[in-house]
Amino acid sequence: MSAAPADPHAQAGRRGRFRTEVTQFLLAGGLAYAVDVAVFNLCLFLGLDAVTSKVVSSVPATIVAYIGNRYWTYRHRERTGVGREYTKFFVFSAIAAAIQAGCVFVSHHLMGFTSPLADNISGNIVGMALGTLFRFWAFRTFVFKHKSPEASPTVDPALSGAGGAQ
Repeated sequence: MSAAPADPHAQAGRRGRFRTEVTQFLLAGGLAYAVDVAVFNLCLFLGLDAVTSKVVSSVPATIVAYIGNRYWTYRHRERTGVGREYTKFFVFSAIAAAIQAGCVFVSHHLMGFTSPLADNISGNIVGMALGTLFRFWAFRTFVFKHKSPEASPTVDPALSGAGGAQ
C-alpha cells in the first residue's frame, strides 16, 4: 500500500516560503556584497595585499549580512539566543570568507594572476559564488532554525494500558 499523498497546499506553501527566503537572502547578501566589493577595492587602492584585502572586506560585509538576514530574511525563524546565533553566524561567515580568500590566494599567488581585475574575479565572483552557496546552506540549517512544532505528548503503550501488561 502507498502512503497518503501529501497536502498539495502545504507543499506549495513550503515552496513559496523557500523561494521567498532565497530571494530575501540574495537581496540582503547583495547589499553585503556591495559593501564587500567596495571595501576590498579600497583596501587594494590603499596598497594592502589582495588576500588581506579580502579578509578585511569580509568583516563589514558580514555585519551587514547578519543584520539583513536576522531582521529580514529569517525574521520568522526561531530565535535561539543572540549570542549563540551571532557566534554561529560569524563562524560560518568566516568559513565562507576563507573560501573567498582561498580563491584569491590560488589565483593571485599560485596561478600568477595579479591584476586588480583578476583579484576581483577570483574573490568577488568565483569565491563569492562558492561562499554564498555555503552561507545559504549553513545559515538556514544551523543559525536561523525553523520554529519547532509544539511537541505532542507521546504516550507509552505500556503505561497507557493499551496493549501493555499491567
